[in-house]
Amino acid sequence: MVKNKKKKGCDAERELQHMFWKEGWACVRVAGSGSTRHPSPDIIASNGKYILAIEIKVINSFYKYIKKEQVDELKEFSKKFGAQPWIAIKFKRKPWMFISVEDMKETTKGYVIDIDKGNIVGLKFEELIKLLEDI
Repeated sequence: MVKNKKKKGCDAERELQHMFWKEGWACVRVAGSGSTRHPSPDIIASNGKYILAIEIKVINSFYKYIKKEQVDELKEFSKKFGAQPWIAIKFKRKPWMFISVEDMKETTKGYVIDIDKGNIVGLKFEELIKLLEDI
């Protein structure tokens, strides 16, 4: 079961990596993300003007809890790297949704995002690319 979950995450990272490259952005997967003692996102993408540090979540339900430490580490890495922190979520049978960490709802143990809130505050991949290219 763990292998399938890890494979699903790796496949999602590769999918987003290809999507960024197709739009003319450079994008790399970060080796060991989530398994080292140093904060690191799943992928880093840049168009030469903006740098995005992205934590990727793929889920089969309509909501996702994210540990506070994970979001704090994403923020810490982003600050040191000069990147914008984003959470990319792929809900079952839905397009990719990008959510700013500031738009996530904080709980006692971390953060939660549900599909309804994501549809309000999140950006689809194409919307994120357009937004950052128009600024």
